[in-house]
Amino acid sequence: MAEAKWYVAHTYSGYENKVKADLEKTIENRHLEDEILEVRVPMQEVVEMKNGAKKTVQKKLFPGYVLVNMIMNDDTWYVVRNTRGVTGFVGPGSKPVPLSEAEMKPLGIKSDNVSIDFAEGDTIVVVAGAWKDTVGAVYKIDYNKQTVTINVELFGRDTPVEISFSEVRKLD
Repeated sequence: MAEAKWYVAHTYSGYENKVKADLEKTIENRHLEDEILEVRVPMQEVVEMKNGAKKTVQKKLFPGYVLVNMIMNDDTWYVVRNTRGVTGFVGPGSKPVPLSEAEMKPLGIKSDNVSIDFAEGDTIVVVAGAWKDTVGAVYKIDYNKQTVTINVELFGRDTPVEISFSEVRKLD
């Protein structure tokens, strides 16, 4: 069986959430849950100033685009392409091009599952990056982003720092 990859569907601007809802309903109705695994509208938190007050709001990271994790075949292509509000896939002509690992990383999407040998409360050492040779206790583990948060003493205070799994190892 083919492997599911992330594809980008172009939509009418402002229709991203409607396309996501319609696509999810179609997937359920046609029983395509095994072929179209997930539909996402990437969001980011932005701090806005309104009437002199700071307000945190969710904004679309890519207005006019929806990410679809699916196994590409004629049926799945047809379902996504013919969803109301979708104008096509990103790629040359009518051939969709999947996102590469490097393109998915900033979106917080990981395709491979990494096993780690530490848990919350364990002491780890940072082996690469800006915090190299820093030792800290694991405060939080985020498997989706593949990051670990440790408390580092900075200016006399404990400060949480988020570090990639690949940059840390358990202290024996």
